[in-house]
Amino acid sequence: MTAQEKIDISSVLDKRPISRRQWLVVALGFLVLGIDGFDVTAIGFIAPALIDDWQISRHMLGPVMMSGLFGLAGGSLISGPLADRYGRKKLIIGSVIFFGCSSLLSACSWNLSSLTFFRFITGLGLGAAMPNITTLVAEYAPVRYRSRLSTLIHCGFNTGAALGGLLSQQLLGTYGWRSVLITGGILPLLLALILLRYLPESMHYLVQHGENKRHLRRLLNTFVPGIADENTHFFTTEPQKAHASTARSLFHPPYTLGTLALWITLFSGLFCVYLLSSWLPLMIRDSGLTLSQAVLMGSVFQIGGIIGNFCIGIEMDRWGKHCAIIMTLLGGACGALILGLHAPSLAGLCLLVLLLGFTINGISPGCYALAAHFYPTSIRATGVGWATGIGRLGAITSAGAGSMMLAAGWTFSDVFLFLPLPLLAGALAMYCKKQRLVIANSH
Repeated sequence: MTAQEKIDISSVLDKRPISRRQWLVVALGFLVLGIDGFDVTAIGFIAPALIDDWQISRHMLGPVMMSGLFGLAGGSLISGPLADRYGRKKLIIGSVIFFGCSSLLSACSWNLSSLTFFRFITGLGLGAAMPNITTLVAEYAPVRYRSRLSTLIHCGFNTGAALGGLLSQQLLGTYGWRSVLITGGILPLLLALILLRYLPESMHYLVQHGENKRHLRRLLNTFVPGIADENTHFFTTEPQKAHASTARSLFHPPYTLGTLALWITLFSGLFCVYLLSSWLPLMIRDSGLTLSQAVLMGSVFQIGGIIGNFCIGIEMDRWGKHCAIIMTLLGGACGALILGLHAPSLAGLCLLVLLLGFTINGISPGCYALAAHFYPTSIRATGVGWATGIGRLGAITSAGAGSMMLAAGWTFSDVFLFLPLPLLAGALAMYCKKQRLVIANSH
């Protein structure tokens, strides 16, 4: 291929078939989120063994669970501006090493206080990994496939959580609960070695930060062989560092309304996801079904989530990003309303719970992909990171809200009649963002 004199980095990969190097970036993103999923859910896997080993009551594990969620939110908020300043690759590898070492420290915990602290710092690393790998994958994906590839890697989180459960069962029976945390520390450290060798830095980041031109030329030629030589000039049509990479920059025009809409939608979506993930089996058992049937419904909800995470990106690329997310929110609201108004048979309950899993779990990866598309390179990691962090505050809120609902005597129907409210709020916010974009384009 003949070298070009000028290359627009923001569109150089858009008109070409997806290369093996691009698929490698996607695969590495899937692995990062797979190990992320294993480590995030590890505390849930070891909880029964902890109770037996330390002779503690169930409610005493609450601070341990909450500390991890606070760490996840904090890591997302802190890491975005750092990635926009110092590079995506450094933050991703750094966060993977950080949560790997923290998980090993968690395995050395001697009481609940120490475990609570170590789970918090583990959460910081876990929270930093997800938004930055999402950003990097989005920047290497052709625009026509950007949504589906950005959401595809989030199936890795569910896959890692599911496989982690199976692995944990084997480890717990043979080696005890500490072995699960040790495994959750060794795996990311091994992955970090692979990332150091094969994970590329974002070309969008390099061209906007004036990095070594030779490095950028060599990197681009690994994706499109022979496209650039020493005479090639690199540029981008995206805004060139219009604002500093801080959270305040997310509220500069024209990003203000879009930022608020993304935050509201993610908060609402993750509030519903974690409310159902945490309390659905208990609510179903209290409604009169058996414990085994309640556990089955929890599994059906997660299966729906895996399918929803995979499909939301395809829907966004086909039907439009905003429309797909709005329809997903409305579908979840309708499913919850039907469950609240009518007690179906077991088969009908399975179908409705599968629908809820499909729709509600698809909201957050859809919003992550939309955020990566909405913000320019100079503040993209900040935008995705803060959207992720605000969404995780919704997850934290749901833990307290669920216990308050149960304490107040809310029935199965009451909870599902409430769920459409946050989902409709998210749909309204996303509709306003869509209309703002239509008005801006018309001018």
